[in-house]
Amino acid sequence: MKKDQLLPGRRSMFRIAACLGAAAVGGLLVSERAETPGRAPDGTGAAAGPSAVAPPKATSYRLRPMTAFAPPVLRRAKPPVRKRPFLEVPATGRTMVLTFDDGPDPRYTPDILAVLRRHEVRAMFFVCGEMATHNRDLLREMAADGHAVGNHTWSHPLIPKLPPSRIRDQLGRTSEVIEKTLGEAPLWYRAPYGAWNRHSFEIGADLGMEPLGWTVDTLDWMRPGTSTIVRRVLRGAAPGVIVLSHDAGGNRSQSVSALRRYLPELLEDGYRITVPYR
Repeated sequence: MKKDQLLPGRRSMFRIAACLGAAAVGGLLVSERAETPGRAPDGTGAAAGPSAVAPPKATSYRLRPMTAFAPPVLRRAKPPVRKRPFLEVPATGRTMVLTFDDGPDPRYTPDILAVLRRHEVRAMFFVCGEMATHNRDLLREMAADGHAVGNHTWSHPLIPKLPPSRIRDQLGRTSEVIEKTLGEAPLWYRAPYGAWNRHSFEIGADLGMEPLGWTVDTLDWMRPGTSTIVRRVLRGAAPGVIVLSHDAGGNRSQSVSALRRYLPELLEDGYRITVPYR
């Protein structure tokens, strides 16, 4: 017998092993085709429907907003530190600004707002925090009518007599009340009695506010009489002028009566009553 010839029994064993191996490989191929996405389990090749493949489960990570790519919140740039307040506004034509300090006071502020509304003009109200916190509805009415709401400290102290920490507290607390009520912090502030100092300019700028003084002082807080207040306003009227009056801090009935008289005359004389913008 030649060496390369196999016995009949051994040849039969090799044939059986080959058949079993082929069957195993075929089973694996069939299994892979059945599990391949897009192929029907019966092997026909028909694409399976959307429900045939289960979608991946959402995780808490995938549901979280991508805050790292959210647009940045833009904040208004802080103004420079001034050495003196603005005493007038840049005038375009015959423009004037009316300002009212110390309020809001439910006895007089509503009447002033009514007069301004009747003539469709806007003014500035420099409010004290201790008054504003109890009269937030009047703050909202001011803002709704388009008036500018400014910061006049919390309790109307003499600023130069306070340490910097107290100045920041006086201005900061008032700005907080205004911002929580109106949704925006004030852009302007005024020192009580017009008494400014270096610390007030620095702290005001750090809080995002510009200092605004006045050109014409009606001295209405002295109750000089309605006619005197009217005369002071009309004599001082000029482009860019800022008029100081009060809607709180005492009996302000003369201030209300004077406004009813001089405002129509200013408008008739061609003045435009407005508020400064930043």
